[in-house]
Amino acid sequence: MPIVQLRSILDNDFYKITMQNAVVKIFPHQKVKYKFINRGKHKFPEGFGKSLRKSVDSMSYLRLTKAEKKFMIKTCPYIDLPYLDFLEGYRYDPSEVKIRQMGNDLDVSVEGLWYRTILWEVPLLALISELHYVMNHLERDANNIVIEKTIDKANFLNLLGVNFAEFGTRRRHSFNVQDMVVKALCNKCDTTFIGTSNVYFAMKYHIKPIGTHAHEWFMFHAAEYGFKMANAIALEHWVDVYRGDLGVALSDTFTTEVFFRQFDKKFSKLFDGVRHDSGDPLEFADKTIAHYTENGINPLFKYIIFSDGLNLEKVEEITKYCKGKIGVSFGIGTNLTNDVGLKPMNIVIKLVGVQAQNREWIPTVKLSDEKEKYTGEKKMIELAKEFLSIKDH
Repeated sequence: MPIVQLRSILDNDFYKITMQNAVVKIFPHQKVKYKFINRGKHKFPEGFGKSLRKSVDSMSYLRLTKAEKKFMIKTCPYIDLPYLDFLEGYRYDPSEVKIRQMGNDLDVSVEGLWYRTILWEVPLLALISELHYVMNHLERDANNIVIEKTIDKANFLNLLGVNFAEFGTRRRHSFNVQDMVVKALCNKCDTTFIGTSNVYFAMKYHIKPIGTHAHEWFMFHAAEYGFKMANAIALEHWVDVYRGDLGVALSDTFTTEVFFRQFDKKFSKLFDGVRHDSGDPLEFADKTIAHYTENGINPLFKYIIFSDGLNLEKVEEITKYCKGKIGVSFGIGTNLTNDVGLKPMNIVIKLVGVQAQNREWIPTVKLSDEKEKYTGEKKMIELAKEFLSIKDH
């Protein structure tokens, strides 16, 4: 029975580390639930659940090494030292993860204290993706082809003159493919490659770990404080912890329109830019430029990180459209780490519930700029739309 073993506790997206640092400080008592969502309706072969279980159980041995801690202290001065001491003693608890396979369907959920369970999402998705290819005996492109594709993309992006980062851990083909891709990008001298979201590879290749926060940060705040105040309080808490560092705000948890209502002049000046993750990127650029202009801010002093299902054609279109209007950068994920001649998986794990002290479970909601990406119970989605005056688009 095959298993996939992670090599490092830092084999995770950087925004999980930055969010965990904030959660340890602000929300040490809150419990949460996460749920695996099989958007692509993928079929899982017999024994997949058992292999995943063994892979998850093996994660209990991971720990932050002295070298990894030293790297974090040197590279990320805005991360609290007491948090790094905590992370040094942190161990994954596999009992927090429930796995059940029914025929070709897979049910995976995570439940526990938020500050503990927050690290599970990305490695779980990476394990599921890699096991999918292993257990279905799917043959990928040869290493030299993967490297050539990566270098061709780097050349193209360099000619465009746009900065880009690798964001592909969650749905990578495998650890080895991601390693190969990042190494190729680092070895390419004339490139606009600026870093990776994967902290382990950032350390291995001496590059910058990139990330701030994810949708769950805002989803949690909506469950804890209410939909109307979620964006503002979530941003305020972020500023309280990082004091101007990690200044890119994710905009589409409850639609961009709602976000910009609360992204007032104070936040617009404090944050370096915003991240786009759903909906039409050119429309988003127009809305962002208009928002900064209306608040008396030159959009050319700010930037947008685009990160929604990017390929080279999209990057080129966005770059040309935004040129001379606003700064741009790109976080490219699956197109870098799973462009191996096979169909990438379409899977996510989302925060689905929050329980504060002595309170009942509150279902969470995400209302992105694409209705198809809405997540949450139907009743709560309708309630959120009512509170936030969101009309279907």
